[in-house]
Amino acid sequence: MLDILTRGTEEPEGDSLPKPWVCIVMGSDSDAEVMSQVADALEELDVPYEMLVSSAHRSPERTRQVIQDGEKNGAAVFIAGAGAAAHLPGVVASFTTRPVIGVPLQGSPLFGLDSLFAIAQMPAGVPVATVAIGMAGARNAGILAAQILAVSDDALARRLQAMRQSMADAVEQKSKKVERSNRKGK
Repeated sequence: MLDILTRGTEEPEGDSLPKPWVCIVMGSDSDAEVMSQVADALEELDVPYEMLVSSAHRSPERTRQVIQDGEKNGAAVFIAGAGAAAHLPGVVASFTTRPVIGVPLQGSPLFGLDSLFAIAQMPAGVPVATVAIGMAGARNAGILAAQILAVSDDALARRLQAMRQSMADAVEQKSKKVERSNRKGK
């Protein structure tokens, strides 16, 4: 495998990840802060992943090799983060028939709108699922990848349900706190 920056929570034996796993690709190391949200979500759900840097424009051959190696080694979902022209998710999708999730990044004077449009406007036949711009989108990309894998993994589906329940419980706790402060003010 090529230059693995990060792996999932389970350290595999040898050079391969437990299958299936998620391949996270970003166009530049400057995207790592935002794309770490993908990794955080996958780690919370105990989904193995690898994270790499490969540019659609500066290293197209490397990008092709990353995708080919990923497929050969069990990557089931690809997540690609890119800013500005945001070609990386589409290029990744051109090399695989596995699900690709594009994360638009805010690296241009258009604050990520150009990235969002570039990723969302893929030609018919080469789909890329598109999430929100920036940190929230990156986190959602990780969760969406886990949902895709959970179609055939009941344990992962239960972990996703527990994550949702935890979010609902947090909202209820915050509401109780707000309700108490409103009563004190009367």
